[in-house]
Amino acid sequence: MNKQNQIFRSVFFAMMVAVGVVISPILRVEGMCPMAHLINITMAVLMGPWYSLGCAVAIGIIRMACMGIPPLALTGAVFGAALSGILYRASNGKIWAAVLGEIIGTGIIGAIVSYPVMAYLWGKNGLTWMFYVPSFLMGTIIGGSIAFAFLLKLQHNGMLAKMQRKLGGKTYEYTRGVVAGQSEAALDA
Repeated sequence: MNKQNQIFRSVFFAMMVAVGVVISPILRVEGMCPMAHLINITMAVLMGPWYSLGCAVAIGIIRMACMGIPPLALTGAVFGAALSGILYRASNGKIWAAVLGEIIGTGIIGAIVSYPVMAYLWGKNGLTWMFYVPSFLMGTIIGGSIAFAFLLKLQHNGMLAKMQRKLGGKTYEYTRGVVAGQSEAALDA
């Protein structure tokens, strides 16, 4: 990957973090942040699981520091962000798998992990281990539905593969006679 593409990836990553911070208050109630799930899934599909995880961590830290959001900003994002990208790749580029990864990772795993964090570290009383599951599931379903519609539209008009190649990510479509799963580096070789 050349220096221009590395700069483009860094700028895109920073923009997604900024967008994630700005749109996170939309439809937000404690324990439910659908727009964060939109960003997680989009990053997982465009750049992969590690970039998605890094973006979720950066957004969570900024939200906690600047907006006074509790640690739910991290526990409710990191598991879904990583699992979304992992399932997307494991399914050979199925958008529904990325959404499912976010729902399982955040809606179930993140929600259950949030209980001890909020009860013991944050000092919230009256919580059970299933306390956050309903709101986290609802948030991931809303955000996942938006991401699914958005990414499906990008896929149908050919922009998804173009963006993935430009960002150095894996593509899972036949483009310019290239076998599915090859990155931009393989295209230019």
